[in-house]
Amino acid sequence: MFTGLVDDLGLITHVADTPAGRELRIRCRYTDLVDGESIAANGACLTVREHGVHDDGSGWFTVAAVITTLGRTTIDAWPAGARVNLERAMRLGDRLGGHMVLGHVDAVGHVVSPAPDLVIRIPRDLMHLIVEKGSITVDGISLTVFDLSADTFRVAVIPHTTAVTTLGVRKVGDAVNIEMDVLAKHVQRLVEPHTKRKWWRK
Repeated sequence: MFTGLVDDLGLITHVADTPAGRELRIRCRYTDLVDGESIAANGACLTVREHGVHDDGSGWFTVAAVITTLGRTTIDAWPAGARVNLERAMRLGDRLGGHMVLGHVDAVGHVVSPAPDLVIRIPRDLMHLIVEKGSITVDGISLTVFDLSADTFRVAVIPHTTAVTTLGVRKVGDAVNIEMDVLAKHVQRLVEPHTKRKWWRK
């Protein structure tokens, strides 16, 4: 589980396509990683396979994304040299500064207007999971939404966020990973059986 508060801006140094999907090596500031731990990269929960420390003191780790993950996220388009938002999994007792984030990407959205007045378009069938002043995750960043339309939402991005995340360089048309609020998804699942018309009531 994550909070949507990015704590490092990683650099992809190597990308390799494999029969199973894609492998990436990412430079970071983490020097105490453990093989098997979870890291959110642009909001996608990935598992550390190998890790180490460079001669200059910076850390590195490798992850793999399977074909299913590539089809549901923006990872397939990440080149070597790209920056990615990183967040290590939270520990029990940590401050929950953002909101509860699982690292399970629900859809790929697209930038309509760049930061600081960021507008994102997402599939219409997900808009009912957003409420005014509710939470959403964009490329792993916990944000508060407002000004909802049929298929877009707006967020105000503060200067600190643009400086320490990739939102500062996102342009119109860029694809971003979207994770809806997990609480909204659970509520939908619970009420869905009671809102659909039953065949025996026709």
